[in-house]
Amino acid sequence: MTSQNDTLFARAQVTTPGGVNSPVRAFRSVGGTPRFITRAAGPYFWDADERRYIDYIGSWGPAIVGHAHPKVIQAVQDAAARGLSFGAPTEGEIEMAEEICRLVPSVEQVRLVSSGTEAAMSALRLARGATGRDAIIKFEGCYHGHADSLLVKAGSGLLTFGNPTSAGVPEDFAKHTLVLDYNDPQQLEELFSRMGDRIACVIVEPVAGNMNLVRATPEFLQTMRRLCTAHGALLIFDEVMSGFRVALGGAQSLYGITPDLTVLGKVIGGGLPVAAFGGRKDIMKHLAPLGAVYQAGTLSGNPVAVAAGMTTLKLIQEPGFYENLGAQTTKLANGLAEVARQADVPFCADAVGGMFGIYFAEQVPATYGAMMKCDKAAFNAFFHAMLDAGVYLAPSAFEAGFVSAQHDDAIIAATLDAAHASFGKLKRAAG
Repeated sequence: MTSQNDTLFARAQVTTPGGVNSPVRAFRSVGGTPRFITRAAGPYFWDADERRYIDYIGSWGPAIVGHAHPKVIQAVQDAAARGLSFGAPTEGEIEMAEEICRLVPSVEQVRLVSSGTEAAMSALRLARGATGRDAIIKFEGCYHGHADSLLVKAGSGLLTFGNPTSAGVPEDFAKHTLVLDYNDPQQLEELFSRMGDRIACVIVEPVAGNMNLVRATPEFLQTMRRLCTAHGALLIFDEVMSGFRVALGGAQSLYGITPDLTVLGKVIGGGLPVAAFGGRKDIMKHLAPLGAVYQAGTLSGNPVAVAAGMTTLKLIQEPGFYENLGAQTTKLANGLAEVARQADVPFCADAVGGMFGIYFAEQVPATYGAMMKCDKAAFNAFFHAMLDAGVYLAPSAFEAGFVSAQHDDAIIAATLDAAHASFGKLKRAAG
């Protein structure tokens, strides 16, 4: 019988490039047919063939309280009944701004937008406008959305300006972006000593999630903070993934480092399109309508999306929420590593709060280069074995995974049972 997923994928490719509206969904990295999802609840979702999966992407992070949480759904329904969009201010926007500023002390003022890409792009423009400088520093393997100046990879040598990694990005756009190695404080020292007075900002994922899960070292972030302060550059933490995911105050609360600007998304929308950027008042005052840095958005602060986000932010503040979320995520990571050890498969895993990473390598990677050396073929085989067993992992070896508050002990146990069979398949295939 023909799979409905196959039918839908063939149909989608007629009118949508690649059949998807975001590239990783196409399964190009792992092969096979993407699953078209029809509904979700708690830790599960179902595809077009009515096959149920334990979901470990959680809409790539936002579903921290589980899919279709009754309180979130009710908030969305109530807000929708009052009107979908006004193009004018609402009290809900104020409430969300107040809540973000309360929970993330480095954020004194915040501007709501609709996507992480928009938030990161706007934060960079603000940093350039506030400092009067052009150069920005990013790190290999960190993803900050698809704005032109951020789709850049390292040049031919260390401490070089970047080269575009996407067609359609002029070299002139990329020439002001410097790309360094993640977790290499010495490169930062050398670059700032050469051109510190030209650097507008450093943007970093303090817990990277787009080269799989890779933690920044404390020394790396401390060096970054010190150099930015000394040279008048701004430090931007991109916490679109890690914000409210790894801890209530984000990764910055775990590391004890105060950025100048913070980029947020995913969890603050509760599954609907909300993102934000914010920081010190003396920086934020440069934004229009107060200052000369222009930024606008018709659907920014959309009342329905804000209702979903605010309800989610309230739920994650319930007593014991993060203790339970972290414990379950660690239980998953440690359990997978133990099952792989028993199967004698080179594998390791890591977890921070409600994020986890799995690596077909002997050690947890600390850099993009180390991540690229992981066994991608082994991951692809494992991914499909787990998918066949009803467990949906990120369809790429270079994406972090996410656990929700609904992933209880029974769900973790079922996942590890599936992993036991899947690692066994890998071992037998390897001979």
